[in-house]
Amino acid sequence: MLEVHADDLAKASDAEVADLIHKHGAYVLRGVIDAPTIKSLKEALINALADDDRTHGKEYKFRSMVHALMSRGQAFLDLLGNPIIRRACKTVLGHGCIVHAYNSSSMPPGATNYSRTIHVDSPRLVPGYITNMGITLALDPFNAETGGMAIMPGSFALAEAPAEMDFQKGAEQPLLAPGDAIIFNARCWHRGGVNRTPNWRHAVSMNVCRAYMRQQFDFPRMLDSLQINGLDEDRRQFLGYYVRVPASIAEFLLPAEQRLYRAGQE
Repeated sequence: MLEVHADDLAKASDAEVADLIHKHGAYVLRGVIDAPTIKSLKEALINALADDDRTHGKEYKFRSMVHALMSRGQAFLDLLGNPIIRRACKTVLGHGCIVHAYNSSSMPPGATNYSRTIHVDSPRLVPGYITNMGITLALDPFNAETGGMAIMPGSFALAEAPAEMDFQKGAEQPLLAPGDAIIFNARCWHRGGVNRTPNWRHAVSMNVCRAYMRQQFDFPRMLDSLQINGLDEDRRQFLGYYVRVPASIAEFLLPAEQRLYRAGQE
């Protein structure tokens, strides 16, 4: 699979960054976050998983997936401002692109989870037009033993899931160090592996969509006013703060700079 370092992506033109997805479907992005950020995210994620166990129990359907991470700790809010992640998405989906889903992608020890089925992260197939991108950011090593993600980079034009044998022939399971990511067209067919180690394998997953599309949750309403006020303009945009729907005529008639849904986001 194509590999790019974050430093090189930062130097590339917008067209070159977009072509990584348009031409290849997926690529490995090395060095997206540094060691202190990895540590903060992993600690926050372990705490969130423990909280979910207490709230939902260990038989919870989504036990290894913590939903709406931006509401589960400052480290997750900070990650939304990562300039490398933002650039990778904006160049493909437009400057107004927003987070559709922001969840963990952790693999339990000695097991697999819901992600083992060959799947895509966007149900829409629009030839020549990308609606969603996926970002899987490793907080632990990704490899065959830890249940790293396997993906068919060029499969984004396939309307139906490939057969098991075809997937095994065409899929790649890239080795990721903590802080590396897989960036992909959400129409690429992929799946999680089987974690054969005695430890959890942790990752953060984002699904990013175009500004006019719906989000998995109403993220702006999930955050309190102090959290919103602490965000810069770019992170508010990314969270969907400027694509909210007015709840009254009065809100609809607000001056342009105060409107909940701002123009010109494509």
